Amino acid sequence: MVINMGLLIEIVKFIIFSIIIVLISKLILVKLLRKIAEILDLSPKSVGNVAGFATSMPELLTVFFSSMQGLYGTSMYNIISSNVINFIQYIWSIIINKNGKVLRNRALKIELGMCVITILIPILMLTFNIEANLTVVPIFVLLFILLYYIKGNAYKIYKISEISHEETKKIEEEKKWVKNKQKLAIISFAKLLAVGIILFWVGNALGDTLDILSNAFNIEQAVIGIILGFVTSIPELITFIEAQKHHGRNTNDTQGVIEATSNLFASNMLNLFIIESIGIITYLIFI
Repeated sequence: MVINMGLLIEIVKFIIFSIIIVLISKLILVKLLRKIAEILDLSPKSVGNVAGFATSMPELLTVFFSSMQGLYGTSMYNIISSNVINFIQYIWSIIINKNGKVLRNRALKIELGMCVITILIPILMLTFNIEANLTVVPIFVLLFILLYYIKGNAYKIYKISEISHEETKKIEEEKKWVKNKQKLAIISFAKLLAVGIILFWVGNALGDTLDILSNAFNIEQAVIGIILGFVTSIPELITFIEAQKHHGRNTNDTQGVIEATSNLFASNMLNLFIIESIGIITYLIFI
């Protein structure tokens, strides 16, 4: 009975910490990113990249702290499930917003193809039992740079248009920069730092709970990692949908799809090549 009660307590803690990460990401992080994007006048592609990096923060935290606890298997399954779920959520958001026609552009097809690669690589690593070692890290970093280079050239070659000339002119005429723009930017970035610190603290607590669940109660790392993948992918779903709704109100579906696709690409790329590299390094340091 004591063991069962202890297990119940840890599961409740796991749920609470996971919900906190998701709520902070949804209610604060996403809105803060949108505000920073508006202040800095970022393009839809840049906004998607920033959103992708930010919404990968839950994965960064869970991978870092689970690896620190020696649960490398958990981190790998977390990345796989996150990237798969991200891709499914992205397709679903395209369908419900009826933006499938935009995906006919070859640049977006290439970008989505590379997102599929970020799913296949970790699956192959687990299939062939490739262990965590430092030789994987530079390979991941090089692949990260290479795929981003391919994406940039694809956008240039196929000349995907984020916004028409008429829309650009209209926005320039209607845009009114506030006098305290610099002050707003500083405040927003300070808030972003504060959110990062809070998420870091919650992630640390979640890592301790993961360690207890895995070691004390013999719950498989794969199970924990897959559950984490579902939890940490919720912020991406929110940003995928909101990006298309936001630009849909401005009657430009292409911008919303570009932002959502860049978000997916950045998130999956960061999850596999950068965050997993951090997980490998952390695991090797603390084992």
